[in-house]
Amino acid sequence: MPRIVPNPMDASRYFDHAATTPLDPRVLEAMLPSLREGFGNAHSIHSSGVAAHAAVEKAREQVALAVGAEDPSLVVFTSGATEAVNTVIRSWEGGIVSPFEHSAVRETAALFDAKTMDWDGERFSRSAQTYQLACLMRVSNETGRSFEPETAREFAPLVLSDMTQALGKIPVDVSEIDFAAFSAHKIFGPKGVGALVRNAYENYKPLLAGGGQENGFRSGTLNVPGIVGFGAAAELAVEEMAPRAAHAAQLRAIVLDGLEGVSDLRVNGGKDAVPHILSLSFLGLEGETLVLEADAGGFAVSAGAACSAGSTDPSPAILAEGLTAEWARGTVRLAFGPSNTAQSAHDLAKILRRSAQTLRTMRKVA
Repeated sequence: MPRIVPNPMDASRYFDHAATTPLDPRVLEAMLPSLREGFGNAHSIHSSGVAAHAAVEKAREQVALAVGAEDPSLVVFTSGATEAVNTVIRSWEGGIVSPFEHSAVRETAALFDAKTMDWDGERFSRSAQTYQLACLMRVSNETGRSFEPETAREFAPLVLSDMTQALGKIPVDVSEIDFAAFSAHKIFGPKGVGALVRNAYENYKPLLAGGGQENGFRSGTLNVPGIVGFGAAAELAVEEMAPRAAHAAQLRAIVLDGLEGVSDLRVNGGKDAVPHILSLSFLGLEGETLVLEADAGGFAVSAGAACSAGSTDPSPAILAEGLTAEWARGTVRLAFGPSNTAQSAHDLAKILRRSAQTLRTMRKVA
């Protein structure tokens, strides 16, 4: 029998924008010419190829401007942030990483027995040893906690920062670090395209060999429509950063107000967390159960990073917040976007409150 696919979710009830975002119609509009008549290979020398190349270079300029790159040539287009961080970490064969890193950084670094920075709840402890490469993200994808990547230079002369969740949420400036990674689908752009911005060259080893595209830094035929969409999305992300942040802050306040008085509830991320991501831990509950309760009510939230879905182990990033494993297992993440409304935020808070109370009552009876 054919699998029954549920109807598309009401966009106002989609609270998982840290996992992925819908494609902005304006971004799609920018992509359409490259999807239709402008299908040329950007490295061909005929007119179709030249036009495709021009579209790529315009997008490169848009991304460079959005992230504060001093020169557009520093932007290397990739399939996403995962490829970007893999390229850098494998080039330097590990180093030291923060405990908050995305699994793409954490798992790649683990292949080389990389060390983990010690976090005391407010700052990273100095290390007696110096490494070649330090990895410190700009904004945590799980809690919204923000960091200053350049401070990682006390651990290593070279710094890699996963800035995927920062672009469009807070000002981004890559000029003070050596490598930064981005993904378009986190900023209402297309999936399957991202960028590595590089300010360092020594020991850099391309992950993919082949035709020598991207000045030899990343081989493979360029995804012209995706790159064009990334450029358009990056430009919009910066232009609309302030109103998006204000809207997210309003929604965050509504949810927290709706959960006021719920016992054994903790807000993660610290005082400097971006408003767009709200991480909540409910003691004694399972985050995935709360996710399913929300889904039954028509809402999309997550129990943590989508890339780690299916794992029963507490998230290292949540444990780094100072939570015990029992607290960490009860974590849910809400990530706000422009399509969410005040009413949907209010209704979601009601569902989470009611679910927490019901599940705790059931546990007592059991």
